[in-house]
Amino acid sequence: MIRHRPSGSGHPYSDDTEQRSPVQPVAGAPLRLGVRTSGDIDAVTLELRVDDGDATTLPLARVARSSRGQAVDGGHLASAQARTARIAGGWQVELEAPAAGSVLRYRFAAAGPDRVSHTRWFETRVAAWRAADPAALAVEGTAVPVVPGTVEVLDDGERIHRLRFALPLAPGEHVTGFGERYDALDHRGTSLDSVVFEQYKSQGAHRRTYLPMPFAHVVGGEGWGFHVRTSRRVWFDIGEQRPDRLVVEAEVDAASGATEALSLAVYTGDPTSVLDAFLAETGRPRVLPDWVFGLWASGNEWNTQAEVERQMALHREHDIPVRNVVIEAWSDEKSFTIFRDAQYTVREDGGPMRLADFTFPADGAWPDPKGMVDALHEHDVRVHLWQIPLLKLRPHPTGQAAADARAALAEGVVIREKAPDGTVRPYRNRGWWFPLSLMPDLTDERAAAWWTEKRRYLVEEVGIDGFKTDGGEHAWGEDLVYLDGSSGDESNNRFPVAYAAAYGRLLESAGKAPVTFSRAGFTGSPAHGAFWAGDENSTWEAFRWSMLAGLSAASCGIVYWGWDIAGFSGPIPDAELYVRAMAASVFVPIMQYHSEFNHHRLPSQDRTPWNIAERTGDDAVIADVRALVQLRERLIPYLAEAAAAAVESSIPLMRPLYFDHPTDEAVWEHPLQWMLGPDVLVAPVLAPGAREWPVYLPAGSWVEARTGSEVTGGRVVSVDVAERTSLPVFVRAESWAGLSPVFAP
Repeated sequence: MIRHRPSGSGHPYSDDTEQRSPVQPVAGAPLRLGVRTSGDIDAVTLELRVDDGDATTLPLARVARSSRGQAVDGGHLASAQARTARIAGGWQVELEAPAAGSVLRYRFAAAGPDRVSHTRWFETRVAAWRAADPAALAVEGTAVPVVPGTVEVLDDGERIHRLRFALPLAPGEHVTGFGERYDALDHRGTSLDSVVFEQYKSQGAHRRTYLPMPFAHVVGGEGWGFHVRTSRRVWFDIGEQRPDRLVVEAEVDAASGATEALSLAVYTGDPTSVLDAFLAETGRPRVLPDWVFGLWASGNEWNTQAEVERQMALHREHDIPVRNVVIEAWSDEKSFTIFRDAQYTVREDGGPMRLADFTFPADGAWPDPKGMVDALHEHDVRVHLWQIPLLKLRPHPTGQAAADARAALAEGVVIREKAPDGTVRPYRNRGWWFPLSLMPDLTDERAAAWWTEKRRYLVEEVGIDGFKTDGGEHAWGEDLVYLDGSSGDESNNRFPVAYAAAYGRLLESAGKAPVTFSRAGFTGSPAHGAFWAGDENSTWEAFRWSMLAGLSAASCGIVYWGWDIAGFSGPIPDAELYVRAMAASVFVPIMQYHSEFNHHRLPSQDRTPWNIAERTGDDAVIADVRALVQLRERLIPYLAEAAAAAVESSIPLMRPLYFDHPTDEAVWEHPLQWMLGPDVLVAPVLAPGAREWPVYLPAGSWVEARTGSEVTGGRVVSVDVAERTSLPVFVRAESWAGLSPVFAP
C-alpha cells in the first residue's frame, strides 16, 4: 500500500506525513512531499515533471509517521487506527518549489519484496506573491483606509489562493474580539487565526478555539472595527511583526484576472456601534425564554431515567432550584435518535419514527421517557438532549443506525470528500471523536430537514425543550465537497452555524423556542441559541481562561453564554474553587455545571454540590451553593430584561468594561471584570486563598452589593472576600434601590 493525500487530513495546525506541504506550493520556498506505506516497503521514490520537462527521480527518506496532528500512539486516535499506524511507514522528500506558474506533475513508487506499487499522477501549479490592484480587496467603509501598497495576492497564473493587506494601528489602540478567545482580551502584539477547531482542554495555552470569527474591535481614539467577509480561514498579525500594522491574510479562490477577490467591512464608532453594524450584517441574536437563566445541571454518567430523576430530586431535597437538565447519555449511542434499550421495528427507509413505534421495557434504562419529561415539567425543569452531527460507523452499525446510514447514502444527504485516487466518496469524520463516521450536510436545507425530522417525535411527543448541539467541529479539510458544490475551505466554518440553525428550526416548527446549546460556531452564530465554552479541567487557570472566553464571545455578539462551572474534566475541583466558580457563574448568562464520563468508576467525578461536599469532606459546600443559586433565582428578572435590551441595542449582556468605558485606559488593566446588564459590575475571585480582591471601579457612584456601602469610582478598591461565597459585585448607585432586594440575604 502507498498513499499520498495532497491536502492531508485537513488538521489546521499540523501536517500529515502523506501530504503536500504547503498544499499550495510557493515559488522559491521549501516544498515537502510525503506518502504513507504499508510496513513491507523497502524504498520510495518520487517521479517529478516540471511543465513539459523530463522526469526527475528523487528518493524519499523514512520519517516518523503522523496523522491528524498526532504521533503514532498519541492523543485521541482510535485504537484500531493506532494499530494500523504501527505497521505503516512514513516517507518524505523536500525540494525547492520552481518558478511561479510552473506546473508540477508527480507520482510515487514504492518498492517491496515482490513488486513496485505506484500512486496516480498528481498535478499542482506553483504560486507566488505579487502586488495586486487595490480593487482586489473590496472595502466598505473608508474611515480607516487600507495601508497603501499592501494589497498582495498569492497567484499561480490561473487562480488566486490568498490575499493579504495591512490596516493601520495607532498608539494606544487595543484590538479585541475575534470570536471566543481564551488567552487574552487585548490581542495586540500577537498573531492568531480563525478556523473552527476542537482543542480538547487548555484552549488558552494553545490559543485555539471552537468559535472563531474574522471580526474585531479596535478600541481607543475614535474607535473602529472590521469584518473580513469570508467563511474561509483568515490569519491576523496584530502588530506582532510591525507594531503599527494589523496584517490580514485570507484564503480566497478567484481567477487571476478577477477584479475582486475578498471583501472587507470597516465599521466606525464605539464598541456598541461597531458590534451593531456587524450583527446587522451577519445576524442578530434572538430573545430566549426566561427559564434559560435558571440553573442548568448535567453529568455524562446520568445515563438512566432513575439517575436523572434521582439527581433532580436531590436538587429539591437540598432546596437548590434547577430549571434545566441536559441528558447526555440518553441514546443508544448509535443513532442519537432512540432511547437506549427501546424496542422497535427497524424502518429500512431511514424515515422519521413516532413515539408509538417504540416500546420501553420496564427494566430498561429509560422505561418511560415521556412520563419522565412530564414529571420534570411539573417541577418547572426543562429537558435538553445531547446531539452529535454524525452517523456513527464504528463499531459496525446495526438496527436503525445501519438503516439510517444506508438511507443517508441513498438520499445523498452526506458531505463528500475527494479520495486519493481522484474520485469523490462520502466523507468519513477525521476528527478525534467518533472517527470515520458519516456527516450529514446540515448546510443544505433538504439534508438538514431529513436529519432533524428524525428527531421531531422527541420534541412533539416526548416533550423535549431543547438540544445540546455538540460536536460542530468535525468537518476537516479543503477537499470536502458540500451538496451545493462548495469545498471544505469555504464551508467547514459554516457548518456549526447551520447545525444550530437546523435544530432551532425544528424546535420552532413545533411551537417551541429555538433553544440550542452549542460549543462550536462562527460568524452568524449569535443568531442561533446559547453557547458554552469548551471542555476544560477543574483548575484556577482554566477558570480564568473560561472567563476570557465568555467576554470575548460577548464582544462578538453572543448573548447567551456559559461554561462548565469549575471545569468538567479530570479530578474534581476542591471546595474553594468550586464555590468561587459557582459564585462567578451567578453573574454569567448561562449558569450550568457538567461532568465528563468516568466509566462509572468510584469515587464519582460528578460536579453536583452533594458530590463535591462528600468528596472534599466539606458539608458547607451545599449551603454555599444553595445561597448562590437562590441569589441567581432572584436575579433572573433583571437578566431577562437586560437580555432583551441587549438583543435590541446590541450592547452585550455580559460585556468587558471597555464597552461602557472605551476611552478609560485603566479598564485594560482589569480584563477579567465585566458589566452584567446596564447596572451590575462583577469582579470574580480567580485565585486560591484570597482574602482581599482588587476591583477597578470606573468613574461614577457605585454601591457594593454585599454591604450596601456607596463608593466613588475612578479608582481601584480592595474588597473583603474572606468568605468563599463573597464575590465583588457593585451596582450603579442610581439603580441600587431597585436591585437591593436581589442581594438581600
